[in-house]
Amino acid sequence: MATYKQISTWVRKHYEWTPKTCWIAHCKELAGLPVRRAANRLEDKRAVPCPADRRGAIFAAFRHFNMI
Repeated sequence: MATYKQISTWVRKHYEWTPKTCWIAHCKELAGLPVRRAANRLEDKRAVPCPADRRGAIFAAFRHFNMI
């Protein structure tokens, strides 16, 4: 499985914008991939969900790294 840094670098190279780590985590959750829960997290809801227009690039990175 690719790291957040690898996914971020791939998206930056191919789409010329940098995804936030919380966006990557949200997309991983949507794809059914394992996501760890931070020990200091207060609530179960997403503070910053990934915008719908950015999800395609992150899912493309997942496919590139054979995660989905």
